[in-house]
Amino acid sequence: MVSRSGRKCCNPFRGVRRRNDSSKLRSRFLELGIRIALGAGRRDVLRLVLGQGTRLALWGIGLGVIFALALSKFIAALLYGISPADPLTFAAVASLLVLVALAACYVPAQRATRVDPIEALRY
Repeated sequence: MVSRSGRKCCNPFRGVRRRNDSSKLRSRFLELGIRIALGAGRRDVLRLVLGQGTRLALWGIGLGVIFALALSKFIAALLYGISPADPLTFAAVASLLVLVALAACYVPAQRATRVDPIEALRY
């Protein structure tokens, strides 16, 4: 049995801070408050947050498709009834990932539209 301090010492990810969309929005609270105070509407803030999340997801999907195509010859023997570079499969998986990314960005984006400018400028 390993002690807690032993686990902390051997953890390679110790000190790595993972940031998701909601924590990024929390750190951008002041910026979004200023944007709303200067006249940005809810639709503008929603479009900004969703656009940034979608852009990041599309970059990831693009790089993933490139690496998957490059490495598909290694798993060709494991596939049955489908080619390693089947365009329909790649398109279906990419579109599913885009939908999941949009759904994951929508909740923090909705929260960002409800930022009170006075509260944001206070802190």
